[in-house]
Amino acid sequence: MVAGWEWDETLFLGTAPYYRRGRPPYAPGLADVLADVLELDGRGRLIDVGCGPGTLALSLAHAFRETVGVDPDAGMIAEAERGAAGTGVAGRTRWVRARAEELPLGLGTFTVATFGQSFHWMDQDRVAAAIRDLLRPGGALAHVADLKPADRSVTPVSSVGGSPYPTVPDAAIGALVREYLGPVRRAGRGVLPHGTPGGEAAVFARAGFSGPERHVVPGGQPLERTVDDAVAGVFSMSFSAPHLFGARRDAFEADLRRLLWRASSSGRFSGRVPSTEVRVWRKSPAGPASQSSQSSQSS
Repeated sequence: MVAGWEWDETLFLGTAPYYRRGRPPYAPGLADVLADVLELDGRGRLIDVGCGPGTLALSLAHAFRETVGVDPDAGMIAEAERGAAGTGVAGRTRWVRARAEELPLGLGTFTVATFGQSFHWMDQDRVAAAIRDLLRPGGALAHVADLKPADRSVTPVSSVGGSPYPTVPDAAIGALVREYLGPVRRAGRGVLPHGTPGGEAAVFARAGFSGPERHVVPGGQPLERTVDDAVAGVFSMSFSAPHLFGARRDAFEADLRRLLWRASSSGRFSGRVPSTEVRVWRKSPAGPASQSSQSSQSS
């Protein structure tokens, strides 16, 4: 975990209704790539850890006999349940409100575990070890994230073949958020002056996974956004969650909308879908202790 910061239940409080509309989608073809790489045949079980509103889990539910999504935020679980009902997969999905650190929770074993841009919020060593124990022999863990750095921008050009709309003014939005919430990144009831941790590769290796196999699903497709989409994007983020603004929430949104309309008189913005990076880790036959022993003998 991040030194000096503790997770609390307000981290994503109130963001769930904005998530689907505000967040850019994964690159088209992600589900097909995962189905191919993981050799999915519709008979296995998937656990999506930190599932949010089910964005990743719902896109993969057709490829598994059962999909289980786990998330600590009640709003996210409610959104995932609605999404499952709306896409006709409610009968083969289950949504559990819990922190990843509480696993295994009597959920049984799984063939695949996924983390869709969620692992950085967790007690990583503890969760990685728990997931390894939950995976069946030969099981796989897929870490899914936007490819960084990702150029989502489109240079506004009025001529034929170019975009008539400007990009979302992210720098100005960031400055407005800091004007209201202060210069240090907010995260629930605490702050994250240095952001969230990386180093997933070392964590998964310590837990007894081999890999990773890296796959990139290409993005770059045009993505048109409205003012409402951009507002939803701001309120979908942990560091600008609606509750953080308190009594000034309405004032902030009014200022945000004015900023966006000044940036685009049409109320529309252009961007591009980011590419998606997938890193697949396999459950090693030998546990972490055995791997450590083998490493010592070979050194």
